Amino acid sequence: MRPDRVIRAGQPLDFPDGVLCGVDEAGRGPIAGPVCAAAVILHPERPIQGLDDSKKLSAGQRAALETQIKRDALAWSTAFASVAEIDQLNILQATLLAMRRAVERLGEVPGVVAVDGLHSPRLPMTTIAVVQGDARVLAISAASILAKTERDRVMEALSREYPQYQFERHKGYPTALHLARLREHGASPHHRLSFAPVSACVCA
Repeated sequence: MRPDRVIRAGQPLDFPDGVLCGVDEAGRGPIAGPVCAAAVILHPERPIQGLDDSKKLSAGQRAALETQIKRDALAWSTAFASVAEIDQLNILQATLLAMRRAVERLGEVPGVVAVDGLHSPRLPMTTIAVVQGDARVLAISAASILAKTERDRVMEALSREYPQYQFERHKGYPTALHLARLREHGASPHHRLSFAPVSACVCA
């Protein structure tokens, strides 16, 4: 869905008045596992130092910040879209579904939702897409951290169920190791059949 407004790279951040919720996702690029979204409303009186795009942080930094976000944020939530939903809807629509679920699960109702990227889920409140928002808007940075850490835990759990794929190492991304294991063992129930590397393996 189109957001109410897009703030592009280089444009100043300008949000209308109201409680601001940041939303981001993790897991659009992998060929296995669900996509995870997080929504965070930061507490204005409890600033969190070190927030940044989760990709710029180490695993240790993300873990420490996750604890602080969950402790000090005014509200937070995470939600998923399953592999089946990704294959049925496509990855963009499944991501927007997970984002909508995350916002709906918040204990607080935001007035404005700022989403990383160019697209936003269908929501009853104002939505603003922010290009590079995970590095520019602290609430989106916080959401990116929660989405990443939550999804990583899911993939680590899957690695114990399906050790042959070594999901704990690549988290479902199409690395050389993952593709080699996919060719060797075929697809698991957690591989995205609509993604070309998986469908090529299944059809081979």
